[in-house]
Amino acid sequence: MSLDTWLAFFVACWIISLSPGAGAIASMSSGLNYGFARGYWTALGLQLGLVLQVTVVAAGVGALLATSALAFTLIKWFGVLYLLYLALRQWRAPVQAPDSVALSGAVGVSPWGLLLRGLLVNAGNPKAVVFMLAVLPQFLAVQQPLLPQYLVMGATMIAVDLIVMAGYTGLASRLLRLLRSPRQQRVLNRTFAGLFAGAAGALTLVRRGVS
Repeated sequence: MSLDTWLAFFVACWIISLSPGAGAIASMSSGLNYGFARGYWTALGLQLGLVLQVTVVAAGVGALLATSALAFTLIKWFGVLYLLYLALRQWRAPVQAPDSVALSGAVGVSPWGLLLRGLLVNAGNPKAVVFMLAVLPQFLAVQQPLLPQYLVMGATMIAVDLIVMAGYTGLASRLLRLLRSPRQQRVLNRTFAGLFAGAAGALTLVRRGVS
């Protein structure tokens, strides 16, 4: 991969990662509920899901997903149901005193649970795999070994996404410290619940193909 090609891919990664989606909502939700240090485990889980997606595309399984209506539908509806589950949890999330943010993780979801949450959010989005199947090959030099190029692209995507999700998680964690009343926290929790539900609704509209 030439430097010019990598720079173009690097810019594309920022555009894709900054675009609000289920991953950004999940990161902000975790930052809101658990603070930055604990909530960032969700962002790490999102990267595991990203590794899975790149691996699927590199292995050629993405082409099967793009052409198999059954496989696409099963993964899509898993993602829809999981996002609705997260919406319900966020709607019912308890409010907490701002000073207790650092301790909230002790009684909340474990880091491994948040890691799994991020993984499942990305794994339940077949549109992302089909999108990568359409986009990644455009940056490949087919006359050169493909594996090193996929490794470079995967590492670039993960590095950019870690930075972006750190911003989303940190922003939400700061919002929690600014909330002083249970009513304010409840409104924000239900706002994020609505965002999760909206992401689930958007996913129901996804069809095979990338247009």
